[in-house]
Amino acid sequence: MDCAGYRGQSQTTGLALLRDAGTDQMGADESTMVNERKYAVGLVQMRMDADPEANFAAAVKHVREAARLGANIVCLPELFRAQYFCQREDIRLFDLAEAIPGPSTNQLGELARELRVAIVASLFERRAPGLYHNTAVTLNADGAIAGVYRKMHIPDDPLYYEKFYFTPGDLGFQAVDTAFGRVGTLVCWDQWFPEGARLTALQGAEILFYPTAIGWHPAEKDEFGAAQYDAWQTIQRAHAIANGVYVAGVNRVGVEHGEVKLADGDILSNRAAGPGLEFWGGSFLADPFGRIIAKASHDAEEILLGEIDLGLIEDTRRNWPFLRDRRIDAYAPITKRFLDPVNSRPADGDSK
Repeated sequence: MDCAGYRGQSQTTGLALLRDAGTDQMGADESTMVNERKYAVGLVQMRMDADPEANFAAAVKHVREAARLGANIVCLPELFRAQYFCQREDIRLFDLAEAIPGPSTNQLGELARELRVAIVASLFERRAPGLYHNTAVTLNADGAIAGVYRKMHIPDDPLYYEKFYFTPGDLGFQAVDTAFGRVGTLVCWDQWFPEGARLTALQGAEILFYPTAIGWHPAEKDEFGAAQYDAWQTIQRAHAIANGVYVAGVNRVGVEHGEVKLADGDILSNRAAGPGLEFWGGSFLADPFGRIIAKASHDAEEILLGEIDLGLIEDTRRNWPFLRDRRIDAYAPITKRFLDPVNSRPADGDSK
């Protein structure tokens, strides 16, 4: 990708960063340096082909370009190695899964070490025979795995049949340290649940990354498309505001039918019936005030760059002290599925 595919903040707002600045500024004098520490993130919005190896090669190219542009941490879209195969249920597609650590994390680790960047990569994890997860791995700038997050919320909607493929995560919500800053990773459907964002932010995450695969049903786009995208962006901007953190939504782009080339060279002929899904792109970075500071188009591959400014997090939380004012003594009922009314109407409809 050439520079025409780049969108983000100007050179004067954070792209001229030293790659090792994050490490240097996280030293003993943390109290005096925290408000000055900054780093750049790169969000890769890309199309997926039927060939997983071609997609992986494209992702490597995009990571290299993001690093060249100044990114310290680079995030790839959800399940970037393949077209979104969950548009149908096919047992052969479990062959796409891999161990973690495994081939992808090994190669991405080498790339991270070479470029001195951290990488957030979403992979189809084979944990054990018959046990699979939708997993986001954070690789540090030395190539080591810094964190593994297994997607907690698993959807089951038309053309999003993820419950067939993925076991819900069991590692909990987490934030991990990289050479540049402390980050949290969640995945796609997790975006709609404020509890996950809160629990990740409470562990000190400075930015929440959401690798994503979300799009329009073409037949619904004219009527609902604008509202659906707006809701998707709004809920994540709300996470940024409520928690005083940066939030990055990193989506794929293009029309897909879930075509996948398997290891034996066969491209499945039973692609998902109908018009497929139009992945809406629109990747973005929101600051702790909820402002969109970088946004991609809906129809093109792009690399977004944005600055993470710890001083802005501090300033925003001082003026909007939501964490201070939380009534943690009153939230126990939130662990219930639903709070049934105490004086519910009896089955026959008569009042008590």
